Amino acid sequence: MAVQAKDKDASDKARAVENTLAQIEKMYGKGAIMRLGDRAPVTDIPALSTGSIALDSALGVGGVPRGRIIEVFGPESSGKTTLAYHIVASAQKDGGTAAFIDAEHSVDPEYARNLGVDVDSLLLSQPDSGEQALEITEMLVRSGALAVVVIDSVAALVPKAELEGEMGDSHMGLQARLMSQAMRKLTGVVSKTGTCLIFINQIRQKIGVMFGSPETTTGGRALKFYTSVRLDIRRIGAIKEGDTFIGNRTKVKVVKNKVSSPFRVAEFDILYGHGISREGELVELGVEHKIIDKSGSWFSYGDLRIGQGRENARLFLRENSDVAATIEKLVREKLGLTRPTADNSADSSPTVADAAAVSPRAAVPDKAARASDPTPPVAPARGRSRVRAGA
Repeated sequence: MAVQAKDKDASDKARAVENTLAQIEKMYGKGAIMRLGDRAPVTDIPALSTGSIALDSALGVGGVPRGRIIEVFGPESSGKTTLAYHIVASAQKDGGTAAFIDAEHSVDPEYARNLGVDVDSLLLSQPDSGEQALEITEMLVRSGALAVVVIDSVAALVPKAELEGEMGDSHMGLQARLMSQAMRKLTGVVSKTGTCLIFINQIRQKIGVMFGSPETTTGGRALKFYTSVRLDIRRIGAIKEGDTFIGNRTKVKVVKNKVSSPFRVAEFDILYGHGISREGELVELGVEHKIIDKSGSWFSYGDLRIGQGRENARLFLRENSDVAATIEKLVREKLGLTRPTADNSADSSPTVADAAAVSPRAAVPDKAARASDPTPPVAPARGRSRVRAGA
């Protein structure tokens, strides 16, 4: 009797659950609630390439995830906006629409075009206040038609009360409350529409900090909690051509990652006017994964010498797109990045789809031909050097 009573009680509870689920779906629509096991398993998180192979690998899903909120923060001139431009270019080349909320009023269309952004189709807003910027963002995201929305930057989202007040007035916590409300409203709709929402943020110094990092980001703490990925981008060195600085060595640390393992680090070059150097990454990753051989200062791919010194090897790959495409295909296979990446850099050449048509040995000279000419082909020697910042 006790067993029968227990079974009946369980049956009544199961029936009550089913009735409740049916009522919820009737009121709020199908999909408002479901059993987790009824959903199709998520085996692949859609992502947008960052323009850096190393950073795509460090993020664990091949780029910044769609349907999530992303924060990119770092010091001034560290490459935050450059990284955002590359992501926008990637979204556009995948057939998506992108929007740029320029709260800092500092967008550079020519530089964006050099990085691969289709500025003619890019949606641009330069709002008058923080409320207006976030309302425009919400409308764009709710449309469900955008692949990525970039807000540059959180520090420039000035509340109306502060704009209408006088210089020197105290407005404690206004921006933090504004951002907290925006996060509550945006998180759900971003997930439903699959839009990648990127906040660029600045850093400030805490007062009176004796232990730990004195750095913090603007806009309060809500953004830190609601983001799925936080990227800390820093300039760690300078690249010179003779006495002229031509770029920066950049390090990005994934300080928060809800879609893969956090705390991974990626390093790459950002060249002034060209953005992230794809060829420089190919040289480094090719050597790391034994696709490119390094003997002394010489770099070789198979029997082909591609340059003496890292900068000459990079220039050789830039000028020989078929070799670069073949090496990129092999590097991506080693890293497990099989999804094609949009070619976001102006100094980049073909896409991975083009690389598939090139044999890994296609650029290697025929051995019989090499026997008659013992001198291997090399890239022209050019005097480029890389120095640390402040050197």
